[in-house]
Formats: sequence, C-alpha cells, structure tokens
Amino acid sequence: MKPKPLLSRVKSDNLPDDIRAAWDKSMLLRGDGTFFEVFAKHPELYRWYIEEFYGQVFRSGKVKNRYKQLLRLKLSTLHGCKFCNQGNRRDALDSGLSPEQIESFEDPNLDLFTKTDLAVMDLAERLSMSNPNGILDPPLYSRLQEHFCDAEIIELGFVGSILTGIAKFLFAFDLVEKEEYCPFK
Repeated sequence: MKPKPLLSRVKSDNLPDDIRAAWDKSMLLRGDGTFFEVFAKHPELYRWYIEEFYGQVFRSGKVKNRYKQLLRLKLSTLHGCKFCNQGNRRDALDSGLSPEQIESFEDPNLDLFTKTDLAVMDLAERLSMSNPNGILDPPLYSRLQEHFCDAEIIELGFVGSILTGIAKFLFAFDLVEKEEYCPFK
C-alpha cells in the first residue's frame, strides 16, 4: 500500500532541483516519491542526510562499502521496508553481493557468505527494531574482532543504528511503502 502521510507534500513540479532528481529516480525504480515530496518541506535536513550521513559516514569511513551495504540491506529486509529494499538491493549488487546472496538473507550460510559477512549480518539483527533486546555480546564482539578493529566495529554499529532510527521515522510518519511481511504496519 502506498504511503499516506499526515505531513503535507511539495508537488513534484515545485521540488528543488536536487530533490527532484532523486524523486525522478525513485519514480523510475519504485513508482513512489512520497519520501522526497515530504522532505522537500525541509530541504536542508534532506541534504544533511544525503550529503553528510550518506556522503561522509556511509560511503566514506574505515569500513569497506560492501559491508555497510550488507548491513543496510539486512536491516531493511528485517524491517520490511519495501522502499528501502528496492534501492538497497541494487546498491548491494553494485557493491559485490550476488543475487544468490541477496535471495538467501533469511537463511544465510557459509556456502554463500564469508564469516565476515555472517558477523555483519548478526550485528544487523542485534541493531534491528525487531530485536529490542539485541546487544553486542562477547561472542559476537569476538567474531567481529576477527575481521574488524574497534573503530570499524563502532562505525558499523553507528551506521546500523542510524539506519534503524531512520526506518522507525519512515514508518512512524508513513513516508514509505512496506513489504507485505513488514512487522511494523
């Protein structure tokens, strides 16, 4: 079901150029631009999210992009965000994940994923909204330490937490379409 936010929207013809470009891409990929129409009410915040969070934190930093894409897709899959999944799957493929890996997210194993991948996916499960008691316990921390230094583990946790918070915002304000299985309807 298409989102029906209470917040007012900016008509597509009146969107700022950068938001309009993102809206156009979203319409081609998803057939929905609600997120952009609402965020155009606060273009500075939208730009911070795109330029600072995605530009400086998500796409930069110490952790390879592939692992952040894996974390992001695992979170959006767990949360059931159809809007997010449509873009995240494409980005995950671009980062080197295979279609077979993406299709096996519900039952990941060492045949398709590395130990590093599985540790990142377990971290995503701990950070997800569907796991309110999730913590970085000693066994998971030890597994992550086999592949990442503490600064990288902090970065993965920080990125995953921001993405989880954004998902909560998107659902609470009804800005995105949800998957049929989404537990947050």
